[in-house]
Amino acid sequence: MEVCSLFPFVCILDRKFIDDIQKSSSLPLCSPRLLCFVHIQVLSWKPRALYFPNFATAEQCESIISSAKPRLKPSTLALRKGETDETTKGVRTSSGVFLSASEDVTGVLDVIEEKIARATMIPKSHGEAFNILRYEIGQKYDSHYDAFNPSEYGPQKSQRVASFLLYLSDVEVGGDTMFPFENGMSVPENYDFKECIGLKVKPRQGDGLLFYSLFPNGTIDPTSLHGSCPVTRGEKWVATKWIRDQEQSDADE
Repeated sequence: MEVCSLFPFVCILDRKFIDDIQKSSSLPLCSPRLLCFVHIQVLSWKPRALYFPNFATAEQCESIISSAKPRLKPSTLALRKGETDETTKGVRTSSGVFLSASEDVTGVLDVIEEKIARATMIPKSHGEAFNILRYEIGQKYDSHYDAFNPSEYGPQKSQRVASFLLYLSDVEVGGDTMFPFENGMSVPENYDFKECIGLKVKPRQGDGLLFYSLFPNGTIDPTSLHGSCPVTRGEKWVATKWIRDQEQSDADE
């Protein structure tokens, strides 16, 4: 076996299978064992982050936006112990909607979900419904973790292992996904979670970003702290797929 990426679950290929493809054009280019030759770029080891150029087509992205737009509502937060809607006001200012693949009559989300499952090597059944988000000018999401620390949020039935962001639109200025602790960068104790520093990923329509929130031992990776910088010109659309360590039921979503 050959590991074509050093990230867990990402891409383990059978050497003989690759050799057979190179020798014969009659073999399928798409296979559960080969990810349809999706290009993968390693962005960072701390956090473990991968970039997938051209993961979806412009038509697929526009279809998802059209399905989500009429259903958008102000985004909400999972609150820590002691927090309230009032004390966390302004932390997350986007609008969004949860859409499962089964709710999408166009079938586009089902195709994207299958592709994400192949790219991550984690079954579709471990994913939450897509969270389709729109960020207008000035809107952002301060730095946060996708995984839930039980000491802050209480006991968890399952945990978010990884996040896959599919950028549905280009953004003229701003809207970067940022990781302030990238590569163990020293950040002062009084770090302002509103600041956009560290590794920044500019949204580009159709591209995907995968990063892991947990270490293989199940503990939270502190460098997975991330946020969405304010949009200063244009509009940002993104479809987020949170992937958990256990299968998800409709009730969980």
